[in-house]
Amino acid sequence: MPLTDLSPGLLADLQATATALADAARPETLRHFRGEIRPDNKDDGGFDPVTEGDRAAERAMRATLAERRPDDAILGEEYGHRAGTTGLTWVLDPIDGTRAYLAGAPTWGTLVAVSDGSGPILGLIDQPHIGERFIGGPGGAVLEGPGGRRGLAVRGPRPLSAAIVMTTFPEVGTQSEGAAFARVASRARLVRYGLDCYAYGLLALGQIDLVIEAGLEAYDIQGPMAVVQAAGGIVTDWRGGAAHDGGRVIAAATPEIHAEALALLSEA
Repeated sequence: MPLTDLSPGLLADLQATATALADAARPETLRHFRGEIRPDNKDDGGFDPVTEGDRAAERAMRATLAERRPDDAILGEEYGHRAGTTGLTWVLDPIDGTRAYLAGAPTWGTLVAVSDGSGPILGLIDQPHIGERFIGGPGGAVLEGPGGRRGLAVRGPRPLSAAIVMTTFPEVGTQSEGAAFARVASRARLVRYGLDCYAYGLLALGQIDLVIEAGLEAYDIQGPMAVVQAAGGIVTDWRGGAAHDGGRVIAAATPEIHAEALALLSEA
C-alpha cells in the first residue's frame, strides 16, 4: 500500500493509533524506571538487556492494536512478527535504549512506526519521563511536551567542520565501521555519545546535524526515520540506499552534509 493510496480518514486513524500506542506504553515503562530493575540478558556473548518494562510496554501496545487495528501486521522487538492482511505493519520498540533505562538516564524512548513495506509512513519517538513526544508524518513533524506543541525543522546547511555528530556507542559497530565513523568524527566540530533514539529527536529539533549508527534493526530506525524525514532531514544507509530495514544508518539535516559524511562512511 503506497503512501499515495492513503485516504485522509485512514491517515488520521493511523496517527491516532500511533498516539494511543505511545500512551499505552508510557505507564508500563515508567512503572519500573529508576526502581529496582533486574534485567535478563539476551546475548550469551555480551550484554543485551531486556526488562519487564520492555515486555510490559510491548504487551500494552499489542493489546491496543488488537482493539484498534487487529488486521495490521506487527513487528516488535520483544515478541516478534505477527502477520496481517492490510499491507500495513506496526513497527514497535518498547524501550529503545534499555542500557540508559537501567542507568536511570532519560535518553531512552518508545518507538512506534507504521510501514507500508517501502518504509515508514509515520512514526514517533516518545520519552515518557521527560514527557516529550516527537511525531513525524505526511503533515510534517512536531514536538509535544511540557513546553507545549511546536513544529520541527532540521538545521540549515553547514560544513562537516561546523557540525554536531551523535552516535550511541563509541565503538559504533565492527572495527571497520568504527574506523569509518572516526573519519567523520575527526572532521566534525563536536561529537557526543550515548543518547540512543533521543539523538534523532534532537536532529529533527534542529539542534544537531548528523546521527550515525550501525547494527540497527528495523524497529530501531523506522520511528526515528519518520520523524527526521518529516522535519526535512535525510535518512539512508551508508551507501545512500534505503535504511528502513536497519543496518548501517546515517541521518542528516541537509543533503550537503549527508554527502560529505557519506563519502567518508562509504569506505567501510
